[in-house]
Amino acid sequence: MAKNHSTSLNLGFEEKLWKAADKLRSNLDASEYRSVVLGLIFLKYISDTFKEDNDSYTNSSVSSIDFEDIDEYSNKKGFSVPLTARWDYIEKNVKKSEIGQLIDLAMESIEQDNPSLRGVLPKNYSREALEKGCLSDLIALIGTIGLVDEENISKDILGRVFEYFLGQFAELEGKKGGQFYTPPSVVRLLVEMTKPFKGQVFDPCCGSGGMFVQSEKFIELHGGKNSDILIYGQESNRTTWGLCKMNLAIRGIIGNIRWGDSFSNDLHENLEADFILANPPFNAKDWKGDQLLQDERWKYGIPPARNANFAWVQHFIHHLSPIGIAGFILTNGSLSSKTSNVGNIRKNILEADLIDCIVTLPDKLFYNTGIPACLWIINRNKKNGKFKDRRNEVLFIDARCLGVLVDRAHRELTRNDIQRISETYDNWKTGNGEYKNILGFCKSVNMTQIRDHNFILTPARYVGVPKAVEEESFTGKMDRLTSELAEQFKQAEELTKSIRNNLGDLGYDL
Repeated sequence: MAKNHSTSLNLGFEEKLWKAADKLRSNLDASEYRSVVLGLIFLKYISDTFKEDNDSYTNSSVSSIDFEDIDEYSNKKGFSVPLTARWDYIEKNVKKSEIGQLIDLAMESIEQDNPSLRGVLPKNYSREALEKGCLSDLIALIGTIGLVDEENISKDILGRVFEYFLGQFAELEGKKGGQFYTPPSVVRLLVEMTKPFKGQVFDPCCGSGGMFVQSEKFIELHGGKNSDILIYGQESNRTTWGLCKMNLAIRGIIGNIRWGDSFSNDLHENLEADFILANPPFNAKDWKGDQLLQDERWKYGIPPARNANFAWVQHFIHHLSPIGIAGFILTNGSLSSKTSNVGNIRKNILEADLIDCIVTLPDKLFYNTGIPACLWIINRNKKNGKFKDRRNEVLFIDARCLGVLVDRAHRELTRNDIQRISETYDNWKTGNGEYKNILGFCKSVNMTQIRDHNFILTPARYVGVPKAVEEESFTGKMDRLTSELAEQFKQAEELTKSIRNNLGDLGYDL
């Protein structure tokens, strides 16, 4: 059902490649196997691009670059790859018992020759848990991915395989996967709404860098130059930081990505970004807020020490330029909660007239949580001369009915969904006469109405309910509820069966 309209990657071979790679996983957890596979994909990329450049310049009569001279190559072209780190060398030694040690040494030599990659690449291929046969088969499998021909470069084959694998690992890892991966359809929606054409793009909780990748794709799609944006990011998890660096490098994207906690060690403290795109951890409790009570970022109120949602919101606002725009994902609770000073912070942000648009999203979009989520669009300059004067107005969009199920547990926004939401926001923002309030979907609301609702930002309060839903018959409603309840029972039975099987494997007599 979803494939005709899906925003998912569809290269034809990436799913087969993933299934083959996953069969080789043996006794490794998904989180461990992730670094093994993605590290090898990166090694293949960096070796192939080096070889391509080397061949190209060798055949050129005007070339004066010595590709064995590390400094010269790094300065003129990009990454340097020593002889013993190149893919053909790895493949020649793939059957040797010390293949794991050879890959570790390859990663170390690449980091040594390329300062921007130091501390980034995985170096754990010689561990006992990683069987040599598995590693050899994995090398052979990844060796089938081509890069050096022009067609594959134009299709971004390796980059898209890397992105596909990131998504698959996020699904396997469940809640932990959400720490490094935001589903592409949600990222595309944020990018389409904020339109980061030119300027500084910042993500202070950047995960594996999906926001940056989609920003660059957006610019290319609309005929711009990637050099028009400067990328800044920060990530607190070192492994995820490494994933981000590899994900950007595999696309040739240059960015200032720092490792550290954005709250206690803001490594871009003087940055005023033109665009902020982010998916912060939902309801984070261990952000050490009790140690930051007097922080200058809390202009709109001190955020709760046991919930970082509005610490993130104020961190984003703090880093916006005077004409900056921020798009980010939060839980729906951020729209209505009044506990622990949250209601006052939201009120103060509204009274400062910074909120441009709120979008509630469909369920099942995220791998890491079933908590309902929403998009916030913050705009520092709602009187921007390029658009209509939107001061004291907020656009509400209820998109909960959109999206298609790609499997029983996951939904994604289609291209048409993304276009519908982003065009609704664009038409409202530009004031071109094409915007209209649509019952049950969108409504432009002034601050007086929002004050009357005690500064609650839940779109359903404002957009109303479509007639089709209002007039649903009693019989129709009972049929729908019965169907939904049956599906929930079915899922519960399958979960119970899975738990019993797992306990049986552990030796419990059930």
